[in-house]
Amino acid sequence: MPAISRQMVSDQLDAWLQPHLFNDYGPNGLQVEGAAQVQHVVSGVTASLALIEQAADMGADAIFVHHGLFWRGQTGVVTGWMRKRLGLLVERNINLWAYHLPLDAHETLGNNVQLARVLGLTPDSQGGKAARFGDQGLGWLGRTPHTTLGALVDATAAALRRPVVVIGDADKPIAKVAWCTGGAQSYFEQAIAAGADVFISGELSEPQAHYARECDVAYIACGHHASERYGAQAVGHALASQFGLQHTFVDIDNPA
Repeated sequence: MPAISRQMVSDQLDAWLQPHLFNDYGPNGLQVEGAAQVQHVVSGVTASLALIEQAADMGADAIFVHHGLFWRGQTGVVTGWMRKRLGLLVERNINLWAYHLPLDAHETLGNNVQLARVLGLTPDSQGGKAARFGDQGLGWLGRTPHTTLGALVDATAAALRRPVVVIGDADKPIAKVAWCTGGAQSYFEQAIAAGADVFISGELSEPQAHYARECDVAYIACGHHASERYGAQAVGHALASQFGLQHTFVDIDNPA
């Protein structure tokens, strides 16, 4: 099995995802240094202990995730769950790379474009690129082949293999779709302003249910984890294709 240096992995990920363009909530890139050479990359949504344990059992020397270990506002102490996760990474000499907003935004590998692929959405084009809205251009705009909210809801639940939370009448006609994966409920008002008939995200908070009813714009919350299963594995697959590495996507189920 071919191997490449840890630095080559970092350089390639930064070249693809361009973290310097984003104002994020935590560090993007290599978060925990492990083996100098990388052969087997495990990808997943979150750097949970369960994911790290599975990577260690597989003998992987690298993990790539969307949700890393370190976030703005943390205390910085290494106790409890942090001690367990960090301890196993260090003990097994496993590198951990994490990219948050850069992975949401990427035009071909990102969570939003990958969710669109899974759900059969067609991104609108704006100046030769995907049409965006919202802070840092993280929200996407496009179309669906489904003509009613009920049909889109059924297709979304089937594609993601889980029930979804819906605000809106199943018979509501839809054409323009806005979406942003994960905890993007704060983007809903901007989606409404962009002319969307329906907004798809991972989470729904109390205020957005009222906005949906009062503005007659439907809301589909399909789960934070479920909406972000696809970007990390796309990056892992791209690394494997580029360098001949072994790649395994591990889906640690999360109902949230």
